[in-house]
Amino acid sequence: QAEDGIRDSSVTGVQTCALPIYENHRINHRMAHRLGYAGLIPFILGAVLVWVVSDEAYPYVTLALSAYGAVIVSFLGGIYWGVAFQQPVPPTRWLVWGVIPSLLAWVGAMMPPESGMVVLGAVLLLCYAVDRRLYPSMGLSAWLVLRFRLSAVAAFSCFLGAAGA
Repeated sequence: QAEDGIRDSSVTGVQTCALPIYENHRINHRMAHRLGYAGLIPFILGAVLVWVVSDEAYPYVTLALSAYGAVIVSFLGGIYWGVAFQQPVPPTRWLVWGVIPSLLAWVGAMMPPESGMVVLGAVLLLCYAVDRRLYPSMGLSAWLVLRFRLSAVAAFSCFLGAAGA
């Protein structure tokens, strides 16, 4: 690995980049975990509320859960664009994959909640599966445990919300 953080894989010929380690890495790592877990609040709250709100509030709760799920799925795709543009030549597959979650999230958000939230939950799991495959080449392996936990709870919340819809 060179000083600039760029690695050249002799096997694939693809340059990869390890994200820079900050001076306050421990603080940043802890903060990322806290923010990630805080980001689960709308998923958990939405999934519970779908089951308990009045008929009057129901459309707002299902819309809120679906919209938040779509936003998070889009965010997960956006990570690939952010990392790709740190490369001297952004890998095409990272850019292509970075758009796919947003497109799938849009479809899920436009569907009726009982089916759309299933799509969003499945896409959250798909994003994690892709991350398991691509994060190592991006120097992001250390985030996979957190990604698994967040994805599992978020997807379960979408499935629970769909079941209550």
